[in-house]
Amino acid sequence: MPSPSKTEIESVLRGWTEPNLQTDLISAGALKNLGVSGAAVELTLELGFPAARYAEQLEQQLRELLTAVPGVDSVKVRTDWKITAHTTQHGVEPIPGVRNTIAVASAKGGVGKSTVAVNLALALAAEGARVGLLDADIYGPSQPRMLGTEAQPESTDGKSMEPVMGHGIQSMSIGYLVDDDTPMVWRGPMVTQALQQLLRETRWRDLDYLVIDLPPGTGDIQLTLAQRVPVSGAVIVTTPQDIALIDALKGLRMFEKVHVPVLGLVENMSTHVCSQCGHEESIFGHGGGARMAADNGVELLGELPLDIHIREYADGGNPSVIAEPDSPVADEFRSIARRAAAKLSQRQRSYAHAFPKIVIDNA
Repeated sequence: MPSPSKTEIESVLRGWTEPNLQTDLISAGALKNLGVSGAAVELTLELGFPAARYAEQLEQQLRELLTAVPGVDSVKVRTDWKITAHTTQHGVEPIPGVRNTIAVASAKGGVGKSTVAVNLALALAAEGARVGLLDADIYGPSQPRMLGTEAQPESTDGKSMEPVMGHGIQSMSIGYLVDDDTPMVWRGPMVTQALQQLLRETRWRDLDYLVIDLPPGTGDIQLTLAQRVPVSGAVIVTTPQDIALIDALKGLRMFEKVHVPVLGLVENMSTHVCSQCGHEESIFGHGGGARMAADNGVELLGELPLDIHIREYADGGNPSVIAEPDSPVADEFRSIARRAAAKLSQRQRSYAHAFPKIVIDNA
C-alpha cells in the first residue's frame, strides 16, 4: 500500500472539527508541524488555550482519525499551548501582570454566577493556566468563603497588596478587608473607586487569565465597571427560566454597547436529578439558554445541573472542581473553561504588553 502524502493528511485534518475551537486545527493555526515519513505521521500542536487534562484525549482522537487513513501505521502527537494577550475595550489600559480578563456576569442575582466564576477560575488552573480571581461584588463579596480563605492581604510597600492564594489561584476581594457582617453602605462612585483599587493595586503575578466576578445587574455601577475595567471577553450565566433569560439578554446587550465580546452563555440549574429516585426534571424550564444563544449568535458553553453538592462544596470553601475533580460536574466546568478560553484565543491579539512606554525627556 502506498504511503500517504502530506497533502492527504492535511486534507483529513481540515475535515475534522476540534470541539473547543469549533473549527479545524489548521484553520485555527494550531498545527505547528506535520511530518510524514513512510507510514509514520508526526504532529506538533500549539493550542491557544490551556489543555493539561484535555491533551491526552485530543491526541487519542487524532490518532484514531489518522490511523484510519490508508497507508498510515503510526501517529505521534505532541500537544502544547501558549496563551497570549487579547484586545480589550479601546482606551482602557491593561492591568500589569495580567494577559487576559474574563468577566463573569449574570445581570440578575440568584442564578449561581459566583459559583460558576470560582469553578471557572479553578477549571482554567486545572488545565494548566496561571489564574487570578477578582471578586468585584463590593456589596456582597462571596469568593473568600468559596475559596476557603480568610487571610488579609499583605503589603510589602504600603501602596499595593499581594493577592491572597486559595486552591492555587490568586484572588482579591473586599471581603478580605472587612468583616462578614459589615455592610458596604456606599454609593456608586465609591464602589467604582474601591473596585479600581482592588484591581490595580493588587500585585497580580504573571496571570494568563483574571476571572472577574461582576455584581449582578446592568445599572450605572455595572456599566461604569464595564467601561473602565479592561475585559477581553465576557461569560454570561443564566438559568433556563424566562425571567432570568430576560435579564441575561440585557447583560449581553450591555457588553455589546461597550464593545466587549461575549464568549458564550452558561446555563446553570439546567436540570435536576433526584438523589433518591434518579428522576430527572427541568425545574426552571428547558432549553432557554440554547434558544438565547442561537437567537443572538453566541455559543452555549455548557449546561450545569441543579445539584446540592455544587452548593455544599462552594459554601464549604472547596468548589466542585477541587472537591470532586473526576466528577461529571467538574468535567463540565472544565469543558466550559476550555470552550471559553478557546473562543478567546481566536480573537485579535493585543500587543500593548509587548511595547514599553516611551518617555521623551527634553532636558
